[in-house]
Amino acid sequence: MTGIYISVPFCPQKCTYCNFASGIFQRHIVASYLRALESEIRHGEWIRPVDSVYFGGGTPSLLETSQIASIVATLNPIEEAEITLEASPLTLTPEKVRAWVRLGVNRISLGVQSFVPREALASGRKHTPEDVGREIQILQEAGVSNINVDLIAGLAYQNEASWEVSLDWVERVQPSHVSVYMLEVDDESHLGEELRTGGRRFDADQVPNEDQVAEFYERAVERLETMGLRRYEISNFAANGDESQHNLKYWNLQPYIGFGSDAHSFSGEHRWQNVKTAAEYIERTTNGKNLRSKEWKVSAEQRSEEKFITGLRQMAGINPTDTEWRRYAGSLNRLHSRGWLSIAENRRIRLTSEGVMYSNEVFQEFL
Repeated sequence: MTGIYISVPFCPQKCTYCNFASGIFQRHIVASYLRALESEIRHGEWIRPVDSVYFGGGTPSLLETSQIASIVATLNPIEEAEITLEASPLTLTPEKVRAWVRLGVNRISLGVQSFVPREALASGRKHTPEDVGREIQILQEAGVSNINVDLIAGLAYQNEASWEVSLDWVERVQPSHVSVYMLEVDDESHLGEELRTGGRRFDADQVPNEDQVAEFYERAVERLETMGLRRYEISNFAANGDESQHNLKYWNLQPYIGFGSDAHSFSGEHRWQNVKTAAEYIERTTNGKNLRSKEWKVSAEQRSEEKFITGLRQMAGINPTDTEWRRYAGSLNRLHSRGWLSIAENRRIRLTSEGVMYSNEVFQEFL
């Protein structure tokens, strides 16, 4: 079984923190891009059947229903496949959602980021919490029960009280899955450039500090647990049975294929990445050129490193092999003595609650 990622790199506007290779939605460019995308799917070499499809972006919910239908038909996933569509608030209608359901879409990931209008607006979003509540109701009435809500800890103007407001709204709208990301910005985003240079544009001077962001995250863990949303991966919380099956493929090093600009793929032995921009992707497809910008074979050593990094992101942890115990003995003992890693009697290792907060430092031990 193969998981498929579909890159839809177009948005109604660019969020201040975003460093993805996405552009503003323009219908004529989108049409050319989708023709190139379907060409890649039809002519690419990849293994069927497909048991998960993830439309990511960008804002895939901006696509016409007929465009989504064409892609799904070309992929021909199995009937039980998990099909996820990322959506932004204010892009859903009852008619559109019912059409998605008829196409087999059974999971929606809503990029809410914050239920507090001031925070949302500062990041480039225009929705209100009531907008989100109405759209989740639309999804539920159409029969979509697996709904994810994205939250970002660390947005401009966020504080302890406002973070509680967002968590209160999560409890009110009752999604079956929540992703909580601690804000990470880099120089390629508008906000990142301002933070790097000490500027004030994009409300950079109102961004909470790292300690505050960590506290927001830990509070979310507490609150979501009381809502029946169990943390199964560092940033992801779900009701039992509603974990993202597609994302689990990434973390468990299972094969997946990415189609579209800047899409990544993994065959089990090789990794590759398509060209970054939609414009170059269209040009290369039109002229019959290679779409890949990078390709490399994953060595046994690299696969072991990836196993520790992606496996330890999951709360279930991993069982190292005897070879891995010997290779990483010093790191494992060091992390265990710091209280960042637990080691069970069956030698299964997991991050502790404290280890989660220092996960970047933990992962460096295995590189």
